[in-house]
Amino acid sequence: MRVVIIGLGLIGGSIAIDLRKVGVATQLIGVDQNDDHANEALRLGIVDGVMNLDEAIKNTDLIILSIPVTAMVGVIGDLLSRVSSDVTLIDMGSTKAAICNSVKSHEKRSQFVAAHPIAGTENSGPSAAFSGLFNNKTMIVCEKELSSDSALEMANKVFAAMGVKTIFMNPVEHDKHVAYVSHLSHVSSFLLGQTVMDIEKDEKNIFDLAGSGFASTVRLAKSSPDMWAPIFEQNVEYLSQALLEYIMHLQRFHYHLMKKDSKEIHRIMTEANEIRRVLSGIELKDEKLNKVESLIEE
Repeated sequence: MRVVIIGLGLIGGSIAIDLRKVGVATQLIGVDQNDDHANEALRLGIVDGVMNLDEAIKNTDLIILSIPVTAMVGVIGDLLSRVSSDVTLIDMGSTKAAICNSVKSHEKRSQFVAAHPIAGTENSGPSAAFSGLFNNKTMIVCEKELSSDSALEMANKVFAAMGVKTIFMNPVEHDKHVAYVSHLSHVSSFLLGQTVMDIEKDEKNIFDLAGSGFASTVRLAKSSPDMWAPIFEQNVEYLSQALLEYIMHLQRFHYHLMKKDSKEIHRIMTEANEIRRVLSGIELKDEKLNKVESLIEE
């Protein structure tokens, strides 16, 4: 099967590696506006060849789109119009409402599968790609009912190769939830990094004093602005709401801190500790799911 990967960064490159590893793709063609990325992906053997978009989409079976989400809105409809009726197009965008709305009434909408893998690292570019990035992670598919059976079958082959568990959501709920659990954490990390850099002009002090807590909290600040700025822009409504609530909690904490109200500060932190229970619940749920899947396989 000939597969075209548009966008050869961490996500697109890692998908290509997994598709090759399990033999889903017999030929991998890469497309990237960044010539350095395209050449690097070719040198690393992530793709078999790099082409311009017009050449790449000829005689292909599957197109996987992994580019900034604002660019996807203008690209997906055009791609659907240009490919034959047996080609499946899957996007990997971190926002879904605007993307889904852009092709909602397209005559070939059924050939499109709107997806979002909940996986990634703070690194970017083809050299950051690796096999196993998606293993046991969650793949969210939106508007499943608008995709054809054949498109979903093709998508399931890709998702199986990636090693993900698939869940289904509507695009609006997706964007609302990821604003809190993904996008807000990135904003927080970016601005924590900026705050510390502004205050600590002597960078040596930062490196001498930074422990594992700071390193883990600010890790996401190393993420690609080229990818995240469009995500923030496209999910501005829900991200803005999440930020307002986050700021409210910060202001409340600051108020009690200035009042030297240790009892209330302790209560806030104790309440926040409940995140352990939530995360443990998620892990327990996954363990049960794995046992159920094992029983089904047996």
